[in-house]
Amino acid sequence: MQRIDIQNENLNESYTFNYMAKAANGSVLYQNGGSVLLASVCAEENNKYDDDFLPLSVQYIEKAYASNKFPPGFVKREGKPSEFEILTSRLIDRTLRPLFPKGYKHITSIVIWVLSYDGKSDLQLNALNAASAALYVSNLPLESLKDNAVCGVRIGRKNGAFVLNPTMEQMSESELDLFVSGRGDELLMIEMKSIRSEKGANELSERDMILALESAKSYIDRATQSYHKYFAPYKKQSLAIDLSQDSLNTDLLEKIAKNYHSQILEAITFLAKSESQMQLHSIIKQAMRECGIEEEKIATEHIKAYKKKLVREMIIESAIRADGRGLKDIRPISIETNILPFAHGSVLFTRGQTQALVSATLGSENDAQSYEMLGSKNALKRRFLFHYNFPGFSVGEASMIGSVGRRELGHGNLARRALESSLTSQDRTIRLVSEILESNGSSSMASVCGGSLALCACGVQVDSLIAGVAMGLVTQGEKYAILTDISGLEDHDGDMDFKVAGGYKGISAMQMDIKLGGISKEILEESLLQAKEAREQILGIMEEARAKIVLNHSILPKSESFKIAPHKIVEVIGQGGRVIKDIIERFEVSIDLERESGIVNVSASNEDNLAKAKAFILEIVSGAKSDRVDWESYHVGERFVGKIKKIADFGVFVELPRGGDGLLHISKIIKDKNESIHSVLQGKSELECEILSRNKGKVELGLV
Repeated sequence: MQRIDIQNENLNESYTFNYMAKAANGSVLYQNGGSVLLASVCAEENNKYDDDFLPLSVQYIEKAYASNKFPPGFVKREGKPSEFEILTSRLIDRTLRPLFPKGYKHITSIVIWVLSYDGKSDLQLNALNAASAALYVSNLPLESLKDNAVCGVRIGRKNGAFVLNPTMEQMSESELDLFVSGRGDELLMIEMKSIRSEKGANELSERDMILALESAKSYIDRATQSYHKYFAPYKKQSLAIDLSQDSLNTDLLEKIAKNYHSQILEAITFLAKSESQMQLHSIIKQAMRECGIEEEKIATEHIKAYKKKLVREMIIESAIRADGRGLKDIRPISIETNILPFAHGSVLFTRGQTQALVSATLGSENDAQSYEMLGSKNALKRRFLFHYNFPGFSVGEASMIGSVGRRELGHGNLARRALESSLTSQDRTIRLVSEILESNGSSSMASVCGGSLALCACGVQVDSLIAGVAMGLVTQGEKYAILTDISGLEDHDGDMDFKVAGGYKGISAMQMDIKLGGISKEILEESLLQAKEAREQILGIMEEARAKIVLNHSILPKSESFKIAPHKIVEVIGQGGRVIKDIIERFEVSIDLERESGIVNVSASNEDNLAKAKAFILEIVSGAKSDRVDWESYHVGERFVGKIKKIADFGVFVELPRGGDGLLHISKIIKDKNESIHSVLQGKSELECEILSRNKGKVELGLV
């Protein structure tokens, strides 16, 4: 067992090698404060994946006992991963995947367990550093880790000053959440969101973004050198794994270039307008017949290699893209608002061949999403939800629609992060759903644009519209080209996927994945400024669409908050919740009560019901309702014929002869549980009743 203690800015870490999970190719027991994680890397040396894809899986798993808790739910065992676990797994995957060399096709699994959590540590940062260390000391032949290690850093911002590796408590007061991973002076992955403060939205300017990334780059350079120095003695001897790739046949490439150049160019134009590969597959089949190629895999590799070469040459040499656009051109945008009559808000956002239908639904406190974090003792609530769906038909695939995948969850999370800080009120429950109807690049950014307008389409107040655009990069030697609003083809054959969302003031969210291994400050700065130009152009089109929005007033929920004396809340609830149930059923409203402050939130489908419910509650707490009815005049055993005021699922409210209402419970009306109270009382307007009991203005009735 070898333990190494390393100190960096606001981070005291311990790495213990050769202690646990020693059968793995690489493992480490990691500790930061009272948080302990176990990371392991395993590869199947004799099992290769026969496809042009890296078979890497990353799983970040939180154990409930790490925070002295039982797993929630009926089955008291860890099961389906939480949203946080999935997003953390994606974050680690996006950092480590580029480190594997081309030709590596062995099935590999990286697993990170949280064994102990102190409630203060940044688990995403801890998990990435632990996984990186386990991969570094493993015996996998990774040349990318020969001279350097990998790590991450989180940067917060308070009062204009950047804070490196803040604690969770410091992050709660931060106006920025920036996570960067890299090695040496190379950045591998970036995730960023602005956080709303008392001053309003905190869109980060491009200048401040560059300063923050420079701070991250400087930290990563120092930290990874330190890790490399301390971890190198524990690095295992590399396995003799064959990384050779099937080399391309020069003669075959020349034959393809000579005979199929024009067809591949035509296919490239088609691919620029659709992610469907049908036309390219047709050329592959033709080349197999005419060139005597026996294996489809060989034909596919050569034709796709020539296709990629053409795409990149067009961009670098001619500054013309496959669909005829210039490097900075945005595809045509069209926007339609409130096209769904019974959705609170809806927007059909189309950019080129990417189309997103985004709907907004307004809800009450009861509609908020309950969730748990490892360090929380009570359930938390998320009031702003963004769900992203990517059906197969959006790219012309005949596939079943199943459960939400990691990619869909990640894109929805990015869109939510982009829009959340623009909301002027953080108390309202809002659900946005983006249905991708057609996809050819940057459907997540189309979802951001559509989502921002969908909020306006249902009357939600925002500080600013938020637009998103995906940027790309193609490099060749010293030459490079930055692309605005990339298509699926340019994403696949390019060197960078850089998504930027924000308003006129600056950036609200950003996500970057780099295939090159690193990016210079100059290219990064140029990309941000070019993205700003595109964002402002898109915002102008969105402003025109917002000006034409016609709200669906008739279906928009109405809500109002008012305050009563906190000790009066119990009167609104009533014994066993009878009073509040009566109000909800009678006026068809939703009510949320805050016991400590005395705030009452009432939501209804129309203003009339809202006004009646509010008046009823105010009467209860003022005593006026009770004073107006002489409850003492009613006695047990009294019989009368009363008018039916309201039929509820649990009984009937009947008008009493001298004012007030009594409740005739369903059990007094029907005995067969299969019968419906509505069918039994159909056509009846009055009932003969008997008073069974009376208590403080509440009268229980029986049927005569």
